[in-house]
Amino acid sequence: MTIVDVLEQNARQYPKETALVEINPQFNSESKITWREYSLMQPEPGEPLRREITWETFDKKANMFANLLLTRGLKKGDKIAILLMNSIEWLPVYFGILKAGGIVVPLNYRYTAEEIKYCLEKADCSMLIFGPEFIGRIESIYERLKNIKYMFYVGEDCPTFADDYSSMISFCSSHAPKVEINENTDAAIYFSSGTTGFPKAILHTHQSLMHAAKTEQNHHMQAHDDVFLCIPPLYHTGAKMHWFGSFLVGGKAVLLKGTKPEWILKAVSEEKCSIVWLLVPWAQDVLDAIENKDVDLNNYDLSSWRLMHIGAQPVPPSLIERWLKVFPNHKYDTNYGLSESIGPGCVHLGIDNINKVGSIGKAGYGWEVKIVDDKGNAVKQGEVGELCVKGPGVMKCYYKDEEATNEVLKNGWLFTGDMAMEDPDGFIYLVDRKKDVIISGGENIYPVQIEDFLRRNEHIKDVAVIGLPDERLGEKAAAIIELKPGHTVTKEDINDFCEELPRYKRPREIIFAEVPRNPTGKIEKPVLREKYCKQSVVALQNEIKK
Repeated sequence: MTIVDVLEQNARQYPKETALVEINPQFNSESKITWREYSLMQPEPGEPLRREITWETFDKKANMFANLLLTRGLKKGDKIAILLMNSIEWLPVYFGILKAGGIVVPLNYRYTAEEIKYCLEKADCSMLIFGPEFIGRIESIYERLKNIKYMFYVGEDCPTFADDYSSMISFCSSHAPKVEINENTDAAIYFSSGTTGFPKAILHTHQSLMHAAKTEQNHHMQAHDDVFLCIPPLYHTGAKMHWFGSFLVGGKAVLLKGTKPEWILKAVSEEKCSIVWLLVPWAQDVLDAIENKDVDLNNYDLSSWRLMHIGAQPVPPSLIERWLKVFPNHKYDTNYGLSESIGPGCVHLGIDNINKVGSIGKAGYGWEVKIVDDKGNAVKQGEVGELCVKGPGVMKCYYKDEEATNEVLKNGWLFTGDMAMEDPDGFIYLVDRKKDVIISGGENIYPVQIEDFLRRNEHIKDVAVIGLPDERLGEKAAAIIELKPGHTVTKEDINDFCEELPRYKRPREIIFAEVPRNPTGKIEKPVLREKYCKQSVVALQNEIKK
């Protein structure tokens, strides 16, 4: 059974039930009535506030797009890129490509025009479907896209260099095309976050997609009446693969186009959402809004909300402690994964292990884990080494990059690049990214440990610790600290707060500035290193000249 078969099964079993809801609260964020009621009042022209489709319609739209692609000469294994913001069209397009036997290539909506061109060429894409937010970027490069044979546009006022998606599929059959697909068929190319340079193209089969669904459903026990609130971008493996657990049992999903705390709470309240997957910054914003009385929980019915889980980056234990004080009835889980391991779930905390908050947990459903030293040998319990995972969701390869593939795939094991340790109970704790470890005066310093400590400070909203050049120590730990709005703290205050840390772990430089994060919530440490290392090198050179 493939993920495509699941969609067709849902369409047969629940044809008239709602599959997807799209909410665009920016259209009317101040409405005092429900978003559903407002959407029925025929508001002024513009993007609809709320749209929904049934499972039957979802499946038919996927079939129509699949048949459109086949009429344009798509061959099994051809790559089709998606460059869309989250919308109700996104997933039918995704499944349409799979149904046609194509390989779907979701693209990051933050890519520049040249990055889009690079990814299209890297993945050998022959077709592209894009939305209005990207017209300018595509227009600047489309004449140089030699391999792109067709471009489809989703939205109003179709540009002249593309075909209109809605009008084109209206002439296509809504019956499923007869294309043979099995678990070994290549299915998707996801691009890495690109935090180490140009993103790598990660190739997955249908087996990976299906295993992600089984893993997620096994971990969080989604039932048919669960409602999944999806906020992160669908181009990333995290959001979609978490939704796959609900998709497997025909559960409704709500696509919320916005991250404001009041929008998240209103969506849960009005759509009766039971499962919400958040990134660390959004969870922090919700708690801050409640504590600052910017939102009043009495205005929302949150009784349906049973599970809040987080992934995509290390989760500060202090954040979860705060969360469970406000929402004591919530189940909680931490999900660890990489795009190379089809997103979340290869390691997870487990909803019954709240006493181990701070750990990423144990091997997920169908997965194996080990922690190894630089020679690939398993380390002793309690020692730090590189985390490796193995299972049906491991990527097939980095597309067109055999050297990079061989660096991380060894005998079926994926070497993650994350440094970790295992406690006496078998729970795994992330220490840091291998490339982020700071070596200062011969001591290994793991930034995540310092970041978790600093986040306990009530004045700190976010923090990133990086290594900067130092003439005597080689590297020194520098803390980039983003304060909560209206809070004032001095460097001396931070130094005093860090007295509890061992001397070698204390940040030797304090910088008050915004902490940049990418769309999936990961701290963009390469950006910080590029900015502050240059400044540090110049200062060091000036000091030497003196």
